[in-house]
Amino acid sequence: MKLTGAQAATFIARPDTGKAGVLLFGMDAMRVSLKRQQLIKALVGDKADEEMRLARFTGADLRKEPALALDGIKAQGFFPGPRVIFVEEAGDGNADVLAAALAEWAEGDATLVATAKSLNARSKLRKAFESHRNAVGIGIYDDPPSRDDVERNLKAAGLNDIGQLGMDGLMALARDLDPGEFSQTVEKLGLYKYGDNSPVSAEDIEACTPATTDAALDDAINIIAEGRAPEVVPMLKRLAGQGVNPTGLCIAATRHFRTLHAASGHPQGPDTALARARPPVFGPRKDRMVRQTRGWGGKRLEMALSVLMDTDLALRSPRPVPEMAMVERAFIRISMLRPK
Repeated sequence: MKLTGAQAATFIARPDTGKAGVLLFGMDAMRVSLKRQQLIKALVGDKADEEMRLARFTGADLRKEPALALDGIKAQGFFPGPRVIFVEEAGDGNADVLAAALAEWAEGDATLVATAKSLNARSKLRKAFESHRNAVGIGIYDDPPSRDDVERNLKAAGLNDIGQLGMDGLMALARDLDPGEFSQTVEKLGLYKYGDNSPVSAEDIEACTPATTDAALDDAINIIAEGRAPEVVPMLKRLAGQGVNPTGLCIAATRHFRTLHAASGHPQGPDTALARARPPVFGPRKDRMVRQTRGWGGKRLEMALSVLMDTDLALRSPRPVPEMAMVERAFIRISMLRPK
């Protein structure tokens, strides 16, 4: 049987323990791994490893010893409870062995869970599971996580009090980060809020969101975005001493001003634009960027971007140029463009 969409998500969260086998396959190994962890936990609980109710093999193991699959399914555990035989990195070369094990499956045997990379519709391994009357094949695709997925992560981290703004921020973050990074961020948020009974706020999320640039780099860009021209040279000297690349500095400034420019022209205002940015902006940083956007205006932001693009082209030219001096001059010009 083949499951997709909401049916697949429901099955992984609350699987039918009477199924002989489940195949999870997909291009993104991290997404497949997270779904596999969720499925196995739902099938056998948290203590399956301790109680020896979970056996692990690889596709290579089965190619060397084909009997491992059937023996594992039929073996009787020392501890009572459901059992799982997990085969990772399975492929079409394992299809016949796994199909034979599924054919011998009977009530009370262990559930066979296999994971694989992306498989096309003609795959022998897919057919072995999808054509079996009591097995399931599920493709894991790079779709944005659903609200249920996010809520499950929050529950696992012990976060139960999430306001609407906090949930909107987390949904935006889940769309931007890869699944593993998002799970780690939610775990970090759970630790951050440990013992704090107040609802999760945008500031809490901002504090736990992975940083995209170095803090000193952010400081330098905020200096020019806020028109603090006298501070440009001392800050750039510090960055140069830390080995910051001038081209990287120019790219980071361009990214920041493009975000401000997009926010300035958004029909619903800069607050909404920044919350929907990629990556989304939260808390005090968002408030600061909203003030910057309103202080500049669209025309002056276009002028600042023009200066940055000209500087970027000059930095990439084959002619030798004093790179940090060029960035310094560009940043001073931009900071002086902002109305006081």
